[in-house]
Parts: sequence; structure tokens; C-alpha cells
Amino acid sequence: MDGASGTTASASGMTLTGGDGQRFRFDAGTLCLEFLLSGAVEPWEQLREPGDLAAWIARTRLGIEGPVLAGPGDLPAARRLRAAIWRLAVRAAGAEGLPGVPPPIEDPYDEVAGKAGDDLQVLNEAAAAPPPAPVIGGNLERGWAYPVTGPQFLSAVARDAIELFSGPRAGRVRMCAGDNCHLIFLDTSRPGARRWCSMSRCGNRQKLRTRRS
Repeated sequence: MDGASGTTASASGMTLTGGDGQRFRFDAGTLCLEFLLSGAVEPWEQLREPGDLAAWIARTRLGIEGPVLAGPGDLPAARRLRAAIWRLAVRAAGAEGLPGVPPPIEDPYDEVAGKAGDDLQVLNEAAAAPPPAPVIGGNLERGWAYPVTGPQFLSAVARDAIELFSGPRAGRVRMCAGDNCHLIFLDTSRPGARRWCSMSRCGNRQKLRTRRS
């Protein structure tokens, strides 16, 4: 995955830093694919302790601005869900088995992880927990009931993944066409012709190659 160090996020995407230090804007298009940016593949792991998961939750497109609680048990659950989403997304993007596509990071102490045919069960189990509860404030602004917990966030991610992979949008899941770039996104463009993680990164690189050839 060519660049997966998130710094800021919004509904329109997250700022990543590539292995070469270049910063660029990347929009995964949906919450579950955005979650892959937390380090679905080596060497981009960002979830090493509960505080990392809590910090990640606060950066996502959900717009969670209040307290977040994440415990030690949430880390293997997060990695397990993330790995399942990675495999399903790679398959949906038509990239399964292609040379160079890396496997997801698995928790070495997770007895559930990596079992064949288990990915859908992982989604279903995570989605069974209650998601973050929306609230409305005195000024009619929308927010969340705090604190938001790790299982609540993972439920929201899993529910989003179920909606994505079980519906027509699954055909719009793409892997960047750039060399050695494995960023996965939902193509929300009207013609469905998005090829690059970002035009300012892999798109421009391809333009330069075309001009030089």
C-alpha cells in the first residue's frame, strides 16, 4: 500500500504520507474502506495499542469529536475485522491473486484470524454490537452520544462493509492502478472511471510516464 499514514480526515478523505514523504489527499469513499488505512498491510500498521485505536476513531469520517474508549480486547477485534474487509475488498476489486497484492496483517495471537470462509462471520459478529448512537443538540445539530467505544465503532465499520459488499456498489470497489500502490477505494464518480488513489500522486505519475514514452 503506497502511503497509508493518515493525519487528518473528513467526509471527503484523509491526508496520507507516502513512503517517499509525499503528502496527498485520498478519499476511500466509505467508512469500511477508510478503516483499511489504519494499516491493513505491512509496513503501515498504526494500531499497536488501545490508544492508537481511540485516536484513529477520532480521525475518521464519522466526525467523532468527544471521548473515545478503547480497551486491549478491541485491538484483535479491530485487526480481525480489518483483515476480513481487506480480503473482501481485494476480491471485489478483481485483484485477488494478482502479483504483488499483499496479504492483510493478522493478529498472531488471534485464534479466529485467517480461517478460510470466516470473513463474513467476522463482519456479522462485529455488526451485531450496537453502533454509535446519534443525538441531536439544542441547536438542532447532529452529534454522538459519548463516550464512543471501540466495539461501537467496529460495529459501524462492519455494518458499512455489509451494506457495501452485499449491494450494487460492490462493483465500484477499485484498487489503485498505480505501480506498487494497493490503496482501495469506492469509485463514486458518475461515470465509474476512477483509476487512481489520487490524481496528485499516481495519476500524475502516469501522466509523466505517458509524456515520456
